[in-house]
Amino acid sequence: MNILLGVLMVITLVLLVYAIATGGSEAAISVNLIWGYFLFVFAIAAALFCAIFGMIQNPAGIKGAILSLALVIVVVGVSYFYSASHTINIVDLQNNGFFGHPETVITEASIIVTYVAFAAAFITAVVTEIWGAFK
Repeated sequence: MNILLGVLMVITLVLLVYAIATGGSEAAISVNLIWGYFLFVFAIAAALFCAIFGMIQNPAGIKGAILSLALVIVVVGVSYFYSASHTINIVDLQNNGFFGHPETVITEASIIVTYVAFAAAFITAVVTEIWGAFK
């Protein structure tokens, strides 16, 4: 598993350097977006597989799975309602105007959920490593 994580991190780093070296060219951005989508789908699939496999192995773990699902629903709900409480203007260059309120709410809520997920993943990784060092 550590080898897989290392490979994914190296690929991400190489793509980041490629995007910086080309000055943010369209090709570099496209490759990075596709890689991001792949990582997103892979993370969702891994999380679902591990959750289902864990529940099969340990039915007592269903309580934790339901708690995790509730936490995700709360984060998405709070992000959505926060985003819906104000209006932001995102320029729509194709139509020479601005995107409508529903589109901007979904966009902002998605960004907030992404920030929370990144922060949670980082904190979890750091705490797990520190916890493992003291064992």
